[in-house]
Amino acid sequence: MTASPPPASPASAPGRHLPALLIVVAGCAIAMLTFGPRSVFGLFLVPMSREFGWGRDVFGLAVAIQNLLWGLGSPFAGAIADRFGTVRVMWAGALIYAAGLVLMAYSGTPTALQLTAGVLVGFGLSAASFNLVLAAFGKLLPDRLKALGFGAATAAGSFGQFLFPPLTTGLLQSVGWQDTLIVFGASLLLVMPFSLALATRGAAPASGPAAPQQSVGAALSEAFRHPSYVMLVLGFFTCGFQLAFVTVHMPAFLVDRGMSLSVGAVTLALIGLFNMAGSIGAGYLTGRVSRKWLLAWIYAGRGVAIAVFILLPVTPLSCYVFGAVIGLLWLSTVPPTSSLVMLMFGTRYMAMLYGFAFFSHQVGGFIGVYLGGEIYEAVGSYDLVWWLAVALSFASAAINLPIREEPARSPVAAVV
Repeated sequence: MTASPPPASPASAPGRHLPALLIVVAGCAIAMLTFGPRSVFGLFLVPMSREFGWGRDVFGLAVAIQNLLWGLGSPFAGAIADRFGTVRVMWAGALIYAAGLVLMAYSGTPTALQLTAGVLVGFGLSAASFNLVLAAFGKLLPDRLKALGFGAATAAGSFGQFLFPPLTTGLLQSVGWQDTLIVFGASLLLVMPFSLALATRGAAPASGPAAPQQSVGAALSEAFRHPSYVMLVLGFFTCGFQLAFVTVHMPAFLVDRGMSLSVGAVTLALIGLFNMAGSIGAGYLTGRVSRKWLLAWIYAGRGVAIAVFILLPVTPLSCYVFGAVIGLLWLSTVPPTSSLVMLMFGTRYMAMLYGFAFFSHQVGGFIGVYLGGEIYEAVGSYDLVWWLAVALSFASAAINLPIREEPARSPVAAVV
């Protein structure tokens, strides 16, 4: 006979009984609040490096550690959220993230910067960012709204990237970089009340091919023996490499080319603005076209956009056009990637399994940020990293094409 899933408990799963619109709004607010501050770290690179006499490799290493630990912590935060619920994990993550930003304001040595901007912010993000929002949407939203919900949450993170650069520029000019970090740390406490709408413990019967009685170990073994999942995870590496490198090093790259810091801020803001359209569009298309082909076209499009940008003379106009084009492709990989994870393995362990895909993304982010700083200090130019980003784009486009868009196993496998 087929094992029946345990019934949902209303007391332990308030999120399941809230209107879908309220769940989406709360999740989008969390994505905006958590993605916004970390998307403007590049605007702190120049003032902090000048004040303390650091090379760009110092700041680059701290943010590289952040990206790595954000990814490393995500599968564990996801597994805990799958087991004990989203709210507790998000509360802990918000407090750690906020502490990291506030203490970063007092980090006068490379080691202190690595512990605050790197370790604390990285682990805080792993437990309080859109990876858990996506998993909660997968469990709480009706099937017809899940793909659009993924796109909306991703777009909300992009709105944070659009909102925070001009906000950061204004605060840097009026109160300085230290007080700006403290303001951002305080704003993260708003994640705690919003997370109550995403309570997921016992929220819904597990859907998809993963059997309700499947253990964590069995789920991991199944996932990493599944070639399509492995290819999806490997392809996501490129997304992290490009996003982290551009976010952190783009403002400094433009200063080197004679642009003002405000041009970098506007470019980052345009990336966030246009990614709102790109993410929602990707969420819409995810339910209507082949997900693997959508991913392949997104990665290939990035490669073309970056190549054209670095081959043309750098002007404010070329920066703004690049921001708009790359913005359309920025986080548009997230809806099809998360949807493929859910299609292959269901929703029960989605937070954990998407977390491992996100870990690959953040390993790419670590390498992109770290190489950016190291190569710049070695040769005085970012050109090699830009061209590596182009090559990785086309490699990821190719690696996504053999993916099979179907459940990892037949529902018959759930029979006991």
